[in-house]
Amino acid sequence: MQKIRNNTLKDILFYNDIAVFTYKIDYPFFLTTCSTSAARGINAYYAAKAEKLEQYCRTVLYDEAVESARYIQKNNPPFHSYELEEVYTVTYNERCITSLYTEQYTYMGGAHGATERTSDTWDFSSGRRIELSDFYPGNRDYPDRIKACIEEQTAQRLKAAPSTYFDNYPELIRQNFHKDNFYMNADGIVLYFQQYDIAPYSSGLPEFELHFKDSSPPV
Repeated sequence: MQKIRNNTLKDILFYNDIAVFTYKIDYPFFLTTCSTSAARGINAYYAAKAEKLEQYCRTVLYDEAVESARYIQKNNPPFHSYELEEVYTVTYNERCITSLYTEQYTYMGGAHGATERTSDTWDFSSGRRIELSDFYPGNRDYPDRIKACIEEQTAQRLKAAPSTYFDNYPELIRQNFHKDNFYMNADGIVLYFQQYDIAPYSSGLPEFELHFKDSSPPV
């Protein structure tokens, strides 16, 4: 198991004494008994990713916020500060395997903000990122099998709660399925979709869990 320490980059950026942009970026730092060199590489990955995002906040997003603040203060005040917040959630952490997802929330004006999720599952004995295909060795057709399971789960959910997914969800599931969009938990793997991929905003980020069964591939 890995010990995890949280690191944070944050700031409030001003323009003419107006707080126009706020950011807070959390990212993990790992300590492990599995492989210190593997942990070093994984830690460097998250640190570089956070620093790159911070630079993007301080340049591109800040400039957008300033431009909007100028216009709104002049034409339709008040201006509501733009923001970005990135947080991570660890979903599995046993022996040399750690899985987590990161959610980035941005508000850049409008009725509501937007959330985007990414995820990683790591083998700390090697420093290797575990891929979805690793759960289905020798099965080249596993994406079709997963999509069929997701379609079945969606159909069952619609019976209980109509209108929570778009009518053409089978097509959208196949169109927006991405093999990187998964994380691991104690029971199996969880596949997810981004906002608006297969469902309206009110449905959030749809998740579909596939369970481990007697060491078989998750279904």
